Amino acid sequence: MTDANVVSAVFVVFTGAAVLATAALFARQAMIVAYIAVGAIAGPSGFALVEDAAWLEGVSEIGIMFLLYLLGLNMVPAQLWRMFREAFNVTLLSSLIFLALGAGLGLALGFAPREAAVAGCALMFSSTIIGLKLLPTTALHHQHMGQVIISILLLQDLIAIVVLLLLQGAAGVEEGYWPLLRQVLGLPVLIGVAYVAEHWVIEPLLRRFEQIQEYMFLLVIAWCLALAELAKACGLSHEIGAFVAGVVLATCPAALFIADALRPLRDFFLVMFFFTLGAHLDPDLIGSALLPAGVLAAAALLAKPVVFSWLLRRAGEADRLARETGARLGQISEFSLLIVVLALDTQFIGLHASNVIQLATVLTFIVSSYLIVLRYPTPIAVRDTLRQD
Repeated sequence: MTDANVVSAVFVVFTGAAVLATAALFARQAMIVAYIAVGAIAGPSGFALVEDAAWLEGVSEIGIMFLLYLLGLNMVPAQLWRMFREAFNVTLLSSLIFLALGAGLGLALGFAPREAAVAGCALMFSSTIIGLKLLPTTALHHQHMGQVIISILLLQDLIAIVVLLLLQGAAGVEEGYWPLLRQVLGLPVLIGVAYVAEHWVIEPLLRRFEQIQEYMFLLVIAWCLALAELAKACGLSHEIGAFVAGVVLATCPAALFIADALRPLRDFFLVMFFFTLGAHLDPDLIGSALLPAGVLAAAALLAKPVVFSWLLRRAGEADRLARETGARLGQISEFSLLIVVLALDTQFIGLHASNVIQLATVLTFIVSSYLIVLRYPTPIAVRDTLRQD
């Protein structure tokens, strides 16, 4: 691709995203929906304003790496332990229920057993972006709800990491047992090297040059990418390496600065990630995927609020908070999209199943976002009486 084409493609991606994001905000929708819509409209299957989306796909993977890096940075071990105790039962039971529901529906929709398993995994997770972006922080009620939601979402994210590892392991088994053994041995090696390097190299450098923010920014990006490359060499994915890089750095005094500094960079690449998802939605294939995707989306939208509300009431939460928290967690996750993309790349599932699950996820984004802003306080609520920062 020429330099002119690269500039043109980036212009289309971000200008289109800005225009549709504006429309999404007026329509009280999450901006993720706008990014995916731009990909579907401007990508090869739409008006082909970006004819070659393959290079964007490679670039967009960096956004997922930074997403997992920041996730790891927020996982301070002491805080993780407290959250585990508070939300473990709710998260585990809900995950098992949604896994069974999604797998059963997948089989009923004609999926192969492994495709049905991926559909079940997709239903296990709720959207971190929608859950947190639409949550106000002005009232004690919502501050406590935020703690509950964050606890559940963090535990779900850890489960998602395990699912990603299992998918990689399943792909390795098909190629022989050496790739799987390499991953089993590679993970502790990766963690050990990361801990030693962070303790003896990265953290001392951050303390020594903490006044030079440009250097700190450069160092933490290099750290993330170095661990990602080491993970790849160990037979793991770049994303797993980025996650480990964040976790071992979470206790560093500069962790909050690092997280704040990297969010704009993460968002830049995530726009490209969601664009490429939309670009891969072929209209000819969507027609055949629409009905099963609608069934899967409806099941998630109906079951998730009920299940979460029931489990939270059993855990001792007030009825009002349990109902509202259930509604705010009532969609499929962006992590589900990542799992589906990996499953398709490793040929664990077919293209039809991938399209069904991706389309179901997008449908839940749209419907859930609208229901939340229609009924509950958010920064972009439909009624002024519900609009809270």
